[in-house]
Amino acid sequence: MGGSVAGGTVYVVSTPIGNLEDITRRAARVLGEVDLIAAEDTRKSGLLLKHLGIRKPLVSYYSYNETRRVESLLVELRAGKSVALITDAGTPGISDPAFVLIRGAIAAGIPVVPIPGPTALVPALIMSGLPMDRFLFEGFLPAKKGRRGRIEALAREERTVVFYESPHRIARTLQEIHDCWGDRPAALSREITKAFEETLRGTLSEILQQVSGKNVKGEIVLVVGGSAVRKKQETDQR
Repeated sequence: MGGSVAGGTVYVVSTPIGNLEDITRRAARVLGEVDLIAAEDTRKSGLLLKHLGIRKPLVSYYSYNETRRVESLLVELRAGKSVALITDAGTPGISDPAFVLIRGAIAAGIPVVPIPGPTALVPALIMSGLPMDRFLFEGFLPAKKGRRGRIEALAREERTVVFYESPHRIARTLQEIHDCWGDRPAALSREITKAFEETLRGTLSEILQQVSGKNVKGEIVLVVGGSAVRKKQETDQR
């Protein structure tokens, strides 16, 4: 798996989440050798490829065209073409539609090769100062339907919980989790690996106070202590 790319193979390639220096040598080599690159946003991916000095055919592959696109990509793969699958940033399949192509390739007997690399949730966990030995990655909460029920279902989760969230919903999310779970320790990381990288630590209410009314920007990872941390807090306060 460490040599040249093979025809008729899907390469799931992790790309930088901000700092372009985080591209691995293997990822750059694979992107330069495949026949075709399927990208969530061809414009953003085009900038990365330009930085790497790579010129390859790009096709769009995102949440609203994945089913149709998988069919055409499988045709290319069966014809012996090698395809790299990349997302806007980070590891494909983490909160994006990559699994549709991966599942389709596996069902068709087409090899799938992961090229490991950056993902936002791990550095956010590291910077949180919360327990990392056991954690639950929840990704994005539903924007509307099922949102409250999902938050309530996680209230008794003992492991550290990791969420992805958009800037315009983060205050609402902090408030809703606080109202349901209580004032647990948490950490909010944004713009990880970028020039304005920032991590806010404290309780949910303290972090909410810091972001309320502000024009928060950048991709956000919210890490919240599990119910076991809450129980320990209550025991320590007695």
